[in-house]
Amino acid sequence: MRHKILFISSWYPNKLEPTNGNFVQRHAEAVSTLHEVEVLHAIGDRAQQEKFIFDDKNINSLRTLIVYYKQTQNPALNFVRRMQAYKKGFSKLNKPDLVHANVLQNNMFFAVYLKNKYKIPFVVTEHWSGFLQINRHRLSKLQLFTAKRIAEKASFLLPVSQYLSKDLKTAGIQTKIEVIENVVDTDLFHIKKATPAKFTFFHISNLISIKNPDKIIAAAVRLSKEFSNFELQIGGDGDVDTLNKLIKSQHAEGFIKTFPMLTSKEVSDKMRNSNCFILFSDYENFPCVLLESLSTGTPAIATKVGGIPEILNEKNGILIGNSEDELYHAMKKVLTAQIHFDEPEKLHEYVENRFSVDKISHKFDCIYRQILE
Repeated sequence: MRHKILFISSWYPNKLEPTNGNFVQRHAEAVSTLHEVEVLHAIGDRAQQEKFIFDDKNINSLRTLIVYYKQTQNPALNFVRRMQAYKKGFSKLNKPDLVHANVLQNNMFFAVYLKNKYKIPFVVTEHWSGFLQINRHRLSKLQLFTAKRIAEKASFLLPVSQYLSKDLKTAGIQTKIEVIENVVDTDLFHIKKATPAKFTFFHISNLISIKNPDKIIAAAVRLSKEFSNFELQIGGDGDVDTLNKLIKSQHAEGFIKTFPMLTSKEVSDKMRNSNCFILFSDYENFPCVLLESLSTGTPAIATKVGGIPEILNEKNGILIGNSEDELYHAMKKVLTAQIHFDEPEKLHEYVENRFSVDKISHKFDCIYRQILE
């Protein structure tokens, strides 16, 4: 039986933040292969004059309604307007059998409202690295209180990694928990057909400080002192201009190339034209980009943080500490073929068997049916 599922989220791609929460969008698209899915999101826009603007579109076969509300300097007023935006948007959609909420922030009090008013059950997928124990000191008492109050009303809490699951429990959240990981479109991120002519390291992210793009560049510059037969491709939807200045100051333009925000297809193309992906984050949860790289047959070097050890092993990558020196030595090992990984077909098969649309959609379906049937 196909059920009506409404996805709501604290983060979702929109005109102001085109890639924010794209992993939620991928979950919604996966679920839509088995159920009727609609998406509702509300976000404040300080530039708009109208109190509410409704952007109702069909995106990747999903009806997606983004409600933009006029944002103010007053957080309390913004919260009220956000709830109003959700209510107005909800009135334009089909009544769902179940709400699939995402990220335990105060936006998701709307899921609690729908349960109280219409008796619609809800689950929450949790993605936020803010709940990891390493970041717990940054959470305010109100944020933790909010998360617990929303979670206790949910039928299930669905963190995307075992690591996050453990840390949610230590935070005192007692809702039933099942881990359902991030999903990869393994058709889009298909296997490379040939090895790139020039050895290429690849990094893509939002380029914020915790991703350490400057340290990746520094390791590449150090490697260039010994080897000239490689290139680093680095970029994403962040501050590429600052990277360009850093690269120029290091006289590294010849072997380090930057790029702006890419479409998913462009990311897939670049991954297939790379030899090794680099993810050098201070902390992560369960990064989609790592799964996507493996799906194209490209192994990875990544820091041993968060849920990354649940993805990488000696057959598909190298786990390192958060040390620039370790990154340099790992890059050198890969470049000089001192370490060997599984063939691209096996890397793709590993992702296909665990994180494909078919696998993840059926995991969600099992949870939904426990609640609804």
